[in-house]
Amino acid sequence: MVSRVRILFFDMNSFFASVCQAEEPALMARAVGVVTTDAPGAALIAASREAKARGVGMGTRLEEARRLCPGIAVRAARHDLFVDYHHRIRAAVETVLPIDIAHSVDEFSCRLMGRQQALDAALALGAEVQRVIRAEVHPALTCSVGVAPNKLLAKIAAELRKPEGLDWLAPEVLPDKIAHLSPTDLPGIAGGLGPRLARAGIRTVADLHALTPKAARHLWGNVEGERFLRQLHGETVAAPETQRHSLGHGQRLTPQNRTPEAARAVARRLLVKAAARLRREGGFARSLHVGLKCADHGAQSASGEITPTRDTFDLSRAFDRYWARLPCRHPISVSVMLGALQDEADHVADLFETRAAGEATAREGLCTAIDALNARFGQDTVRFGELPPHKVPYTGAKIAFGRIPDRAEFNE
Repeated sequence: MVSRVRILFFDMNSFFASVCQAEEPALMARAVGVVTTDAPGAALIAASREAKARGVGMGTRLEEARRLCPGIAVRAARHDLFVDYHHRIRAAVETVLPIDIAHSVDEFSCRLMGRQQALDAALALGAEVQRVIRAEVHPALTCSVGVAPNKLLAKIAAELRKPEGLDWLAPEVLPDKIAHLSPTDLPGIAGGLGPRLARAGIRTVADLHALTPKAARHLWGNVEGERFLRQLHGETVAAPETQRHSLGHGQRLTPQNRTPEAARAVARRLLVKAAARLRREGGFARSLHVGLKCADHGAQSASGEITPTRDTFDLSRAFDRYWARLPCRHPISVSVMLGALQDEADHVADLFETRAAGEATAREGLCTAIDALNARFGQDTVRFGELPPHKVPYTGAKIAFGRIPDRAEFNE
C-alpha cells in the first residue's frame, strides 16, 4: 500500500512562451522564443515546446536559436502580462483546491487534506488541475503535476513526464523510480554542491538516498543537507520561518543610458519604485545601499544607516549623498536596496517627530497620494524628478526568481 500523499505540486510548461501563444493565436503550434531585448547577443529566457523540440531552450543565444529553428517567432518579455496570467491560473485552480504557496510565477503547491491524500484521489485532482487551466485560462497553457508526501518529492514527480505530465512519488518506490536521474537533476542540488557530492563518491541518486542524515549535513556544510535527505526519504520537514530584511531593484543599463547622468537617473528611478513598494507593504527602511558597476572601476557601492523612513523625499536625499561618493565612468548597471526593514507596527517615531503612533507624516501622505494617482491613471502620471533618457519597460517590476511583482508595481 502506498503512503498517503500530502502535497500536489504543479509547474507550468514553457510558461512565458505559452502566454505569448495564448495572446497571439497565430503563434499556436509555432516555435516561440522570449527575450528581454531583441538584439543579436541576447539569450532566450523561455522557449515554447515546439522550439525545444528543435534544440532551442532557455539560455540559447538569439542568433543560434534562429539557426537551429528558422522562422522562430521572437517576442519581448511582458512581465505585466505574465503576472496577469499567474493570477488567472491561481483563480482557475482554486475552483478545484486551494493553492497553498506560489513558489514562483509559474510554480505552485497545494496541501491535500483527508480523502484527497489517497493516491487515486490525488492523481484525479492533478488531472482536474490540468483540465481547468486549459479550459478556464487558455488551451496554450499546460502544466506538469506531481503528488507526493512532501514538496521536494512532489516537485521531482512533476518533472518526470514533462511536458504535461502527471506522476507521483512515495517512500515505497524510492530510490528505484528516480534511479535514472543524476543527483544534479534534483531541485536544490546545483552550483558547487554537485562536484562536492561527486568527490565524496555520491554519483547516483541511490548513493544519495543511502546517506545518513549526519553525513548529508556534513556534505552540505549545514543543516540543509539533513533536511534535504529527510525529504528525499518522504518525511515532512518544517521549513524555518524566514523574515525579509531588505528589498531593492537593479538594472543593466541600455546603451542610451550609459552616461553618468543617465545612470544616476535610472538608479534614482529604481529608488522611487522601491519606496513605493515599501509603503504598499507597510514598512520602514533603516539603511540604504546604492550599487554601481562601471567598465573602468568595476563594482562599487555606498551604503549606510538612515533614520527609519518610507518617505521618497528623505530617501532621495540619502541617495544623493551616497551616489556622490561613487566615481561613475562608463556605467554598465545600477542597483538600490532598502535594508534593515521594520514593520510599521514596530516603528517608533524619531525624538523630534510630532506624529502619533501609527500616524503618517504630511510628506508620507503626499507620497501615498502620488502612489494612488499613478495606480489610477498610469505610471509616471506624477513623478519624483527627472526620468532617464531611455525609459526601460518594467523598471523595478520584473519577475525574479521567487518573487512575483504585485500588479500595482507596473503603475508605480
